[in-house]
Amino acid sequence: MTEQAVTAIGAGVFVGILGILIKYFGVMELIAGYDPETVTDEEGLADFIGTNALYVAVLTIGVGILESRAATADSGWYWIVFVIAVAAIAVRMIRGARRFEST
Repeated sequence: MTEQAVTAIGAGVFVGILGILIKYFGVMELIAGYDPETVTDEEGLADFIGTNALYVAVLTIGVGILESRAATADSGWYWIVFVIAVAAIAVRMIRGARRFEST
């Protein structure tokens, strides 16, 4: 297994742990910019952000698995797909989190 594969899988596991902590244990302090005074639905926000973090974790682990395979290791197409997907999820998280805030 290559160093990039191990790093990607490790990063995916780490992001997955963060997603689990947010979604299932309500550790809201892990959410960047979290302000308890402006959040109207903490449980909804935790579920939304935690679920999206788990999506990123699955994508990251998937890239690590692809990177570990000799047949795909020479091709970088999946890294492009990964970057686009993670950027789309990040935009979704930023825009969607506004639903749970009061103005």
